Formats: sequence, C-alpha cells, structure tokens
Amino acid sequence: MAEWLEWMEWPAMAASLLAAWLVASKSARRRMAGFWVFLMSNALWIGWGWQDEAWALIVLNTCLAAMNVRGIVKNEDAADSS
Repeated sequence: MAEWLEWMEWPAMAASLLAAWLVASKSARRRMAGFWVFLMSNALWIGWGWQDEAWALIVLNTCLAAMNVRGIVKNEDAADSS
C-alpha cells in the first residue's frame, strides 16, 4: 500500500484532539465544527486502519462517525429551536 497512508495516523490523531476540544466548547458554532472535524478524523482513521488491516479500528470509527452524524443533527435541531 502507499507509504503516504502510513502517515495518516498523525493527522488523524491531531484532528481527533482538535475535535474533542471543539466539541467541549460552550459555543454552538464550535461544537458543530467539532463534530465535522471528528467526521474528518474518522475518515482518516478508517483510511489508516484499512492499509494496516486494523479491522476493529475501522469498525470503531464507522460507529463513531454515526454518533458524530447524530451529534450534528442534534446540534442543528438545538440551534433551530433557540
């Protein structure tokens, strides 16, 4: 597999940390951005896991991506009702 895929681990880790920081914000805008960054990190982890055949990591990040979509929907609903 392409060597550059091996380097996806580091941006995935950085994106995960940034997303966690954003999601913990009191600002609805930052929280929403955090969920989108989490989705990006899920995609990066899945890509990295694929090249490394880390199937549990792929399943985990697929499930986490679904929860992040749920977070986006719930935050959009909360923003619409306020």
